Amino acid sequence: MSALADFQNSIYLQGLGDVVPPLPTDLTKLEGLAERALSARAFGYVAGSAGSEATARANRAAFDRWRIVPRMLRDVSHRDLSVEVLGTEMPSPVVLGPIGVLSIVHPDGELAVARAAAEAGVPVVLSTASSYSIEDVAQANGDGPRWFQLYWPKNQDLAVSLLERAKAAGYTALVVTLDTFTLAWRPRDLDQAYLPFLRGVGVANYFSDPVFQGMVGGPITDANRDQAILHWVATFGNPSLTWDDLIFLREHWDGPIALKGVQHPDDARQAVDAGMDGVIVSNHGGRQVDGAVASLDALPGVVDAVRDQATVLFDSGVRTGSDVAKALALGAKAVLVARPYAYGLALAGQAGVQHVLRCIQAELELTLALSGNSRPDELAPELLVRG
Repeated sequence: MSALADFQNSIYLQGLGDVVPPLPTDLTKLEGLAERALSARAFGYVAGSAGSEATARANRAAFDRWRIVPRMLRDVSHRDLSVEVLGTEMPSPVVLGPIGVLSIVHPDGELAVARAAAEAGVPVVLSTASSYSIEDVAQANGDGPRWFQLYWPKNQDLAVSLLERAKAAGYTALVVTLDTFTLAWRPRDLDQAYLPFLRGVGVANYFSDPVFQGMVGGPITDANRDQAILHWVATFGNPSLTWDDLIFLREHWDGPIALKGVQHPDDARQAVDAGMDGVIVSNHGGRQVDGAVASLDALPGVVDAVRDQATVLFDSGVRTGSDVAKALALGAKAVLVARPYAYGLALAGQAGVQHVLRCIQAELELTLALSGNSRPDELAPELLVRG
């Protein structure tokens, strides 16, 4: 086995001394534990989705519809999960996706996530809506690989400033979220009358930005904090953006760019035509459009539309290593994991995030080997059947 799957052996060996894992290795159990550990507001913000949450349920149901068909007597004694995606070398096709306002689940928030990612050599995607600044998270991440996720604001000078700061802080790829130019109807948050941004949480990148500070007349203090929050409300998200605006990104970012939120094949083709390096098939974990297509159901059509002209990544509904294997078999080159590591963070801080990463990567490798595959690029739709 490789070092990734050896995590399984280390658990059994620790058991000889009556030591058991601090968290479940079935990562689907983390959500229930996190609900008991967090306030109703914090848990609702992380776990909640749009409307009746039908899209979130559809994401999970889509994974259940696909079944793996293992193949036998294939030499899988030497296994290698390493890949290169968007110019980043990584030990497996697993990325920590962007989640904002993580300080509501643990005081260290994105700093703990960045440290855990660096320890594992796994890329972390920092949300624009993080609780800590671009620079502070980069320092916590050290030499680890990191990408920056942009919520494209109305003020273009502010957008440029965020991109320049990310580039200067060592973020090598840009993830642009297209589906959240405004927040969706989210009953869990509405029923609690809770939006963390209005309480000054998740706005660190704005409040620390010189352009944003100029918009409110200087550094953010207690005296102008309320005014700054109102400016944040006014500038977050830009519903007027079109495909033509992608030229702006190319003018201000010289690294790889991936568009997150693509589900229609025609949008994937337009991303290719616009010179984007990648698309991320995602419905924001069900958080934006209630009743939307499951991301896994959208993945094959996007892969077919893009072919080899851009890198296809996947996000939404991923909970286990076998989920990752299914998405890879349907054409994704890498998979973004989100809520599971947020629950791990809530339960055990940095160690909780590390636990989630180790479990997912170990299960992914074992799933590949036991289905007759040694490398991610060997996975193909023929591995799966409809259940």
